[in-house]
Amino acid sequence: MTIDLLIGLVTLAILYALEAVLPFYRDRRDRLAHGLRNGGLALTAGAVGALQAPLTLAVMALTAGAGFGLTHWLTPVLTTQLVPSVLAALLTGALVFVLFDLWMYLWHRMNHRLSLLWRFHQVHHTDTAMDATTALRFHPGEIILSNLLRLPVIALLGMGMVHLLVYQSVMLVVILFHHSNLRVPDWLDHGLRPLLVPPSLHRVHHSHLRVETDSNYGTVFSVWDRLFGSLVIRPDPEAIEFGTGRRDGPQWQGVGRLLSLPLRPLRDGDAIATASAARGDPTAAGGA
Repeated sequence: MTIDLLIGLVTLAILYALEAVLPFYRDRRDRLAHGLRNGGLALTAGAVGALQAPLTLAVMALTAGAGFGLTHWLTPVLTTQLVPSVLAALLTGALVFVLFDLWMYLWHRMNHRLSLLWRFHQVHHTDTAMDATTALRFHPGEIILSNLLRLPVIALLGMGMVHLLVYQSVMLVVILFHHSNLRVPDWLDHGLRPLLVPPSLHRVHHSHLRVETDSNYGTVFSVWDRLFGSLVIRPDPEAIEFGTGRRDGPQWQGVGRLLSLPLRPLRDGDAIATASAARGDPTAAGGA
């Protein structure tokens, strides 16, 4: 078991227990069945992702051998008599962390803009009772595409396994937290908001209203939403209804149905271009 997976499992267990004691939404029933469904989907996606791990390792080995990528270019430049190699590596690693999180923001945004990607990503958004287990609710098709499309980014950044494990460990803690049905004190939520993604921001992202779904794409850092104009804050998070408004009823919540969802024809309103045009988005034309 890798360190990021261990950290994720421990975080999930803690948050799942806290949700029972300090829930934000108090009317949640069938928590166990809901969690098992999301867990079943996560196991499927995780198994597929594990099969792609050798490809990621191969790319890392190639870039390291060739001295290619930001890490291999910048660390020697920063290393001087005043800046020891360890500190230079830490500074480069911090920059790589931030830039990889920027990629995750852009990737998430693409999943909402392109119909092919939305077919898979909609599975994550059909959860009508968001809690910590929702952070694991991804279609294996999305995991395959995500792992493939991040390979050039890993190469350009010159990422090694340590870089990736550090990012994924932090990411898992943050996404489990901001998906959780945990009542967080306002001072903490608002204090985190300028830099990180707290639950209040990500609950808006899971709204059934498309204009809110297409906002707050940040994974770890909320700063990207501020920089790129996709930040939406609601003063009444208690009133948010989760889901997509389509294909998110009880009959769609089984693992089998969720796995088959990307293969089904998109209904009116499902297409990204249609939804974007309806709200007057000038970038909608040709977006699908």
